Amino acid sequence: MRVLIVLCALIAGALGGCASVPMASLDADSSAKQFLPPKGQANIYLYRNETFGAAVAMTVSLDGKVMGKTGPQTYFLWQVAPGKHEIASHTENTAKITIDAKEGRNHYVWQEVKMGMWQPGSLLLEVNEEQGRKGVLECKRAIAGD
Repeated sequence: MRVLIVLCALIAGALGGCASVPMASLDADSSAKQFLPPKGQANIYLYRNETFGAAVAMTVSLDGKVMGKTGPQTYFLWQVAPGKHEIASHTENTAKITIDAKEGRNHYVWQEVKMGMWQPGSLLLEVNEEQGRKGVLECKRAIAGD
């Protein structure tokens, strides 16, 4: 009986906890939400505006380089050169998407949390400007780091 109580407490704690990721300053968050790409570049916003899978931080990479982890209601902003860029979400599965970044434009990628066998998985979807801005505005900016 004692083992069952401990097991239930552990499961409840895991389900109720939220992943903690390094967060950007309020100024950096506010600046990113101006949605102004630098001259000669494009912005890619990757956002995770769900609370499903909140206990799991999800590692993401850009062009093969790990850029950090997302938590619930967080986003990244990457300023990139025009051209093709591959984004990957490394969860139970590895979801990938290629964005053809256009100079002077904002591109939005939604990191959707999916049910996995052992831990949450993910799916990456490019969304339109209206949906992307709305999603980013619901989130706080995360910074690269473990």
